[in-house]
Amino acid sequence: MNPSLEEQIRAKVREGYGAIATTEQGCCSGASCCGSNPEVARDLATKLGYDPAVLETLPEGTNLGLSCGNPQAIASLLPGETVIDLGSGAGFDVFLAAQAVGPTGKAIGVDMTAQMLSKARRNAVSFSERTGLSNVEFRLGEIEHLPVPDSCVDAVLSNCVINLSPDKPQVWREIARVLKPGGRVAISDLALLRPLPDAAKGLAEALVGCVAGASLVDEIRRDAQAAGLVDVAIGIKHEYVAVMENTGDSLYRDILAQLPSGHKLSDYIVSADISARRASSRDAQGYPAGEGPGGGDDIRLATPAPEWHQTSSCCGATETGDVADAKKCC
Repeated sequence: MNPSLEEQIRAKVREGYGAIATTEQGCCSGASCCGSNPEVARDLATKLGYDPAVLETLPEGTNLGLSCGNPQAIASLLPGETVIDLGSGAGFDVFLAAQAVGPTGKAIGVDMTAQMLSKARRNAVSFSERTGLSNVEFRLGEIEHLPVPDSCVDAVLSNCVINLSPDKPQVWREIARVLKPGGRVAISDLALLRPLPDAAKGLAEALVGCVAGASLVDEIRRDAQAAGLVDVAIGIKHEYVAVMENTGDSLYRDILAQLPSGHKLSDYIVSADISARRASSRDAQGYPAGEGPGGGDDIRLATPAPEWHQTSSCCGATETGDVADAKKCC
């Protein structure tokens, strides 16, 4: 993909999700990766397996209905671990992970959208007041260039975000870089069982790339393995698309209209639970600390810096570029 097209995709995603953060309304109606109203978002999260009681611990406005799975269910997070969420939005999975790793652990969210970052940081204040935990941090950055050092996290989470990236192989290389040896991946994302017809793909691209950017299942496996990850497992789940059909989501309804007669959405689009781990010294050689591809010691946006981005460090930066005082990297 040429650089100009990559930046067009990033700009479209940044614009769309910035609007979601500001208005708390999706770019399409119903519930989908484009966002939804609080009632629909809560119902979707419950159907995806999130505990309703745990959802009540989250600050208002945290669940924007952007999920397509439940990475928490396959993460097996432990007290004291450090976890990073790629494309953390308003903080939904970060706050849940923070409770799982407890006060001795840390949950880091990374998002490239300034408005979403501001929203997440406001939510973090409410989260701390509700739970007494102060173990969350939100950092500005693209998931292709994560603002954390090499070999510093125990687990990488992501929920319906990697499909939006214009350079998915680079995302997987970054995941491998930031994981500690033996560290694990727990990702929920949209995937394709077969290519979408051109008409359907073009329609999805007009709606913040909700589905158009999804990879074929075999491509996901290949990218993860090429990045050096091992034990790659992809669980196919048709339930998410069924929920979208039942809620009358406009994006999925319009895509269905573009499919050949007799074909169902689930013949093409599925939610995938993706697990993997970085090889340890016992079974493979991983990236030595400080020698992974891409570095990892700053934000390193791949695209020209927007006005709100000035300087940053792996220790955290505000949406205007101010480095937080007394922050501890990872």
